[in-house]
Amino acid sequence: MVSAVIYPKKHASIAKSFWQHSGEGISSRRAELCHRAFIDGFLVSRSDYGDGSEDTAPASPPTSLKGPRRYRRGKVANSLEDDVPLETVSSAALAQQRHRNIDECAQFVEERYGRNLDISLAGKAKLAIRKRIAGGLTADVDLNTTAEVVHSSMNIRQVPGFSEDDVYLYPSGMSSIFNTHRIMMACRGRMKSICFGFPYIDTLKILEKWGPGCQFYGNGSAEDLDDIQRRCEKGEKFLALFCEFPGNPLLKSPDLRRIRALADRFDFAIVVDETIGNFLNIHVLPDADVIVSSLTKVFSGDSNVMGGSLILNPLCRYYGRLKKTMGAEYEDNYWAEDALFMERNSRDFVSRIARINKNAEAICDCLQASESGELAVHTRSGTAECFDS
Repeated sequence: MVSAVIYPKKHASIAKSFWQHSGEGISSRRAELCHRAFIDGFLVSRSDYGDGSEDTAPASPPTSLKGPRRYRRGKVANSLEDDVPLETVSSAALAQQRHRNIDECAQFVEERYGRNLDISLAGKAKLAIRKRIAGGLTADVDLNTTAEVVHSSMNIRQVPGFSEDDVYLYPSGMSSIFNTHRIMMACRGRMKSICFGFPYIDTLKILEKWGPGCQFYGNGSAEDLDDIQRRCEKGEKFLALFCEFPGNPLLKSPDLRRIRALADRFDFAIVVDETIGNFLNIHVLPDADVIVSSLTKVFSGDSNVMGGSLILNPLCRYYGRLKKTMGAEYEDNYWAEDALFMERNSRDFVSRIARINKNAEAICDCLQASESGELAVHTRSGTAECFDS
């Protein structure tokens, strides 16, 4: 189902903020399919049915048939047939028919030559993505064997008991962050959050605009942690500390070990965005309550699909409450076609990250040796002690 919200003009700025920062909404592939379904008569407005009586209800939409049109038997409403004289057909109808033929050809090429898979495999694709994020699926395997990959408790995430059942998919990275904040408030109550370090701007805006507000520490320094400790010792309560590890674009890494100690002492959650580091390079789940990530970037690696993930740490103190809240609140809105593209793109994630690491280090060495070396940033510089720990 696709819905639209109509609001008074005076609330336009609020609606814009939600659309701009939350990462919610429908993907371009979903919008394209709905638009095509509407044009073809499969998707109709509720108002077209009037009061729902037989006299006002429109004719039934055309029956969905599979396979190339030239092999179909029978007639389909609103389509062009070979025995219709061209002079009686409008230019708009001809354009519509050409558009359908192009779509069928593109779908055939995608499925026939392995660039994408049949839509019926979307469920298996989502399972493969979740297993891959969990660290239990590192090989390029066929989707038909994905379900047979047994989860190992000794996985790359280094947290006993963690599995793909603790991985949740979202339409975008910002959607995973927005919903993490929303789920945290539903689970622990409405309290001010902490944004630690210089974040992606939408993260800060989400924490500032949805809920009681945010305490922003842009430097993410040891002195900032001292201030957090003083505030907590005076009785100030926080919902969660949100940070990136490492940060984007300066690759500054927060002191997660000290943050973990403060969180345990003063009862607040830790939410880590691992997008830039990715789980093959960094292992932050043991120190985090929740991990969020944008799958759009290095996980996909192909710039043709968006996605996000949320991960729960089964050893965190809030796990039981978070799991219960997710069971009641989570809705899988990740569009099937997007899941197919994401799964296909991410199959070489392990080997691709190895190449990226090697190339990034070589580029950094080259830049640091040049006259503009002060512009080169790498995790081994600056806060390397936090990154290495």
